[in-house]
Amino acid sequence: MSERIVVDTNVVVSAMKSSSGTSREVLRLCLQRGCHPLMGDKLFAECEDVLSRTALFRHSPLSSGEREELIDAYFSVCEWVPVFFLWRPNLPDEGDNHLIELAVAGAATKLITFNVRDLRSGELRFPQLEILTPSTFMRNWRADHGDDDDPNL
Repeated sequence: MSERIVVDTNVVVSAMKSSSGTSREVLRLCLQRGCHPLMGDKLFAECEDVLSRTALFRHSPLSSGEREELIDAYFSVCEWVPVFFLWRPNLPDEGDNHLIELAVAGAATKLITFNVRDLRSGELRFPQLEILTPSTFMRNWRADHGDDDDPNL
């Protein structure tokens, strides 16, 4: 079974804004089912909201239709996880608490984000959950899976 992860909206946005980089690799890995991304109501709503901001993607190599197709493909491989219990880890940005709650509810082992410092600074600690940047996640994934030279990742 592949590793259960939560991918923050900022990683998805970064993947849409560049045709290369580790954020794009994370999405590609999810689409190839190399890992198992989780999705919840709040994360879905946040993704939909941010991805609808056309000014944000003014310099994206993807057209609006291509971005929509990519996000639909990504959502199709995500496991929908209901979050019934709110842990309230008391992060500096209250709006980020839902990421930790989704990860805990879905038994994720990794949360992939560019906001590592804030997401690690909550009052509640979940030792089974690693909070990593896309580059650290991909470096560790390659080391664990022996895919250092895979041109498709």
